[in-house]
Amino acid sequence: MRTIGSYWSVLKAIKKNYFLYGGILLFFISWMLFLDTHSWTIHAELNNEIETLELEQEALIKVVKADIYNIDQFQNQDSLERFARERYGHKKENETIFIIEVSDILPR
Repeated sequence: MRTIGSYWSVLKAIKKNYFLYGGILLFFISWMLFLDTHSWTIHAELNNEIETLELEQEALIKVVKADIYNIDQFQNQDSLERFARERYGHKKENETIFIIEVSDILPR
């Protein structure tokens, strides 16, 4: 038969093992969450960067679609000439262009 002292020593040994393995487990979890190259914080940063790049990609796709539309419109010489006149003030030879702005028309 075992005495109470022997049970106590077994209980202390089990407690010591739980603290040891619990400490190792806690260290491993904290290492994996914060310090490892595949840590949770790095994954969060990478996910934010992915979202930013996807938004930028969507914006650039819209710009490309607008440019493709403009290129299709400018295949015609008349529309290209009209665009150059309206946007950049181009003119033909022996032609005078008067630019009238809204602020010039309204009385003060």
